[in-house]
Amino acid sequence: MKKRNLLIIILSLFLGNSVVAQQQGQNPIIHADVPDASIIRVDDTYYMSSTTMHMSPGVPIMKSKDLVNWEIMNYAYNTLGDSDALNMENGENAYGRGSWASSLRYHNDTFYVSTFSSTTGKTYIFKTKDIENGSFEEISFTPSLHDNTLFFDDDGKTYLIWGGGKLNIAELKNDLSGVKEDTERVLIENATEPIGSNFILPAEGSQIFKVNGKYYLFNIAWPRDGMRTVITHRADKITGPYEGKIAFQDKGVAQGGLIDTPEGDWFAYLFRDYGAVGRIPYLVPVKWENGWPVLGEDGKVPETLDLPANEGWIPGIVASDEFSRKSGDKDLPLVWQWNHNPQNDYWSVKDREGYLRLTTDRVDSSFLNTRNTLTQRTIGPESSAITKVDLSGMKEGDYAGLGLLQKNFGFVGAKMRNNKKHIIMVNGASEETVEVERIPLNQEELYLKAVGDFQNRKDTAEFYYSLDGENWKAIGNELKMSYTLPHFMGYRFALFNYATEEAGGHVDFDYFKIEAEKNN
Repeated sequence: MKKRNLLIIILSLFLGNSVVAQQQGQNPIIHADVPDASIIRVDDTYYMSSTTMHMSPGVPIMKSKDLVNWEIMNYAYNTLGDSDALNMENGENAYGRGSWASSLRYHNDTFYVSTFSSTTGKTYIFKTKDIENGSFEEISFTPSLHDNTLFFDDDGKTYLIWGGGKLNIAELKNDLSGVKEDTERVLIENATEPIGSNFILPAEGSQIFKVNGKYYLFNIAWPRDGMRTVITHRADKITGPYEGKIAFQDKGVAQGGLIDTPEGDWFAYLFRDYGAVGRIPYLVPVKWENGWPVLGEDGKVPETLDLPANEGWIPGIVASDEFSRKSGDKDLPLVWQWNHNPQNDYWSVKDREGYLRLTTDRVDSSFLNTRNTLTQRTIGPESSAITKVDLSGMKEGDYAGLGLLQKNFGFVGAKMRNNKKHIIMVNGASEETVEVERIPLNQEELYLKAVGDFQNRKDTAEFYYSLDGENWKAIGNELKMSYTLPHFMGYRFALFNYATEEAGGHVDFDYFKIEAEKNN
């Protein structure tokens, strides 16, 4: 037991449980890729939308009762569209695109999620009465309005604010099907001004709130030779004029907005770029002074929060899966997402009971071009995944296994050459993909493991195999993971199968087991 935890217990004996309660909540609230959050509260329940870019389904909706412990409840869409980029066809892909920076709202007993996509060139608004179990109705229109924030005002008008540096505002039509004619105008000519003229990133990521009759617009900007910074603008009318100031600068924790609790406490939800694991969400307490939100504790991100304990991110954010389904179960739990749109005729959890079957539908050239790759987030500071795979259905030239998916990928698995199978470790962190090690395989079942170390941004991974599920051997070399802008996403554990010579081969995954270690 760490001395700090022992001290808390001793103090609690003298001071009651308040000491323990005040020390339980911890930043980051999720040590995984949950960026661009938008959070609302409906009575005593919080809902959060986030970004998953090119993944399908997209725009995850998460639920919490305490702002700390979250569970994925739904997605705004199953697929964003039917195009070569989203389907990964004809040499195109949607890596680093898809949709992002959503805005979640609740109005007149209906939930709304707005987002946008440069991949499709559209702005989207999804709506539902049942955010936890229902499907969303899609409304879309052109053009694609970058980093938009949706707002329902008290006078019955609905607005979108969007842009970078120069922010624009427009009123939406009553049915939200587009911008109302002659309402678009510049809202703030230079929203980046509070950080000066020398910057890497102009003010973007807009989220707007109305508190005590005033409008508060949150943005992120990045001064050159500085850190990601929160900028807040305030106005008496949504159309302005706005006055702005720097609201927060610490550890690069920025971009987000405001949320209050039923007890009247306020927090800002923000995120931090944290290397290969992705962009991870934080909470900072907020106090109000002279009509402005003041973020942090003495301007800093607290390590602990006066909120309930974090109970871990399994199974709410990631989860193990035996691939056994009962009547009424979803084919795939919500923790899973496909890399790009899935080809639904080529995967199944029903063809062989208790297994996930992935069947190749075409010939591909590499792991990154493969469709029907099934993924879950990696978790910091350390996490591992184990799977067992039956390779008896492989065809000549097939590759299958367990990977860590990003541009600089790595995987452990099996390949079939000259009707013989080999265990392989492949490192894709350099310009040329390297098969680091190859070992003859004389059986059809293989156990695979990938371990990621994200502690203090170490960002390394190691791969293992076993022939019996008990005795593990390291294979290949260390993968140096890195967060790259072409993919714009934290690393994902990935189950895959692809063909290089002939389509139609299949592999069966018996289970997927994930473990995560978090700071105490």
